[in-house]
Amino acid sequence: MDGLGEAEPVIGVVLVVVLLLVVGGCGCVVWAERGGPGWVRVVARATLGAGEMVRRAERRRRIQGRRNNDSGGGD
Repeated sequence: MDGLGEAEPVIGVVLVVVLLLVVGGCGCVVWAERGGPGWVRVVARATLGAGEMVRRAERRRRIQGRRNNDSGGGD
């Protein structure tokens, strides 16, 4: 035992669910591009919006990291 106990299987299940949602979302984006039904277009828009939010958050995190590194290095 490494101290996680019951959390290990739950973490695995959460990761699998997230992976399935990502793969399903990507499939909906492709299907919507080919003229899928309305619900597929909605899921595709949500997937693309979530991806854009992740990109913006990553960009902000990188910029913030650079600012912290620039201001904290000297005597």
